[in-house]
Amino acid sequence: MMRFAVVLALFAVASGSGAVADAPTTSLRPVARPVAVIAVIDPPPVAAQAPDASQTQAEAQVERRGLLSSLRPLRRPEGARPRQGASQDSPPAATPRLRNVGGALCGVPDLQGEAIGTVVGAGQCGIQNAVKLRAVSGVPLSTPATIDCSTAKALKKWVDGSLLPQVGRRDGGVSDIRIAASYACRGRNNQKGARLSEHSFGHAVDISGLTLRDGTMITVLQGWGSGKDGKLLKRLHRDACGPFGTVLGPNSDRFHKDHFHFDTARYRSGPYCK
Repeated sequence: MMRFAVVLALFAVASGSGAVADAPTTSLRPVARPVAVIAVIDPPPVAAQAPDASQTQAEAQVERRGLLSSLRPLRRPEGARPRQGASQDSPPAATPRLRNVGGALCGVPDLQGEAIGTVVGAGQCGIQNAVKLRAVSGVPLSTPATIDCSTAKALKKWVDGSLLPQVGRRDGGVSDIRIAASYACRGRNNQKGARLSEHSFGHAVDISGLTLRDGTMITVLQGWGSGKDGKLLKRLHRDACGPFGTVLGPNSDRFHKDHFHFDTARYRSGPYCK
């Protein structure tokens, strides 16, 4: 009996009642204690930790430098030659420096001017492979001479072999050569009906005098009969006989009182000089 009372008391405690009268009357079997339900709650997801900004930038710079280094072309060793078939982007080889820029004529560096090709004239007149000569051995011509190469080379022989040595350092040396005529389609001595002059073929040049560096002008017309200038002009006239086939001056006729006529016509008997 005592045990039964104890059971009832424990049952009351378990059911939460404070009095025995609250116990059920239909059954004395104890009711199983309700199982406590424990809710398992997942912990909140941990947010991914953002990388340190300074560390990210530093790593990015390292990666960028590594990438650029891998893309950078390697320097070619000094003295290495490009392989055959190399890209055209390779630097070209050095171009050799050209000499006598401005015009070396007839294959002679001391003849300066321009090659003008064929000069077509009336009838038989004209020049094959003509040049416009502007200077000989550094001495300018007062006006360009249109002649052929054989005449240009003969003029150079005369300048180098006579004019420059004969004048020397007098009044500073030669400043220029006074040109009176070169190519012209005309008869000899400008006479109608006369045989064509060598000027008609670019074989002749007329020289009226020269200028010295101090401004002194020596002319055939005024200097031929004088003392100092006359001696110089006569030597220049004489020395042209050889380089040129025909040399005419004041002693030849009235048409050459004011100039020397030089041409490259050749004769069986040798040069004609007067």
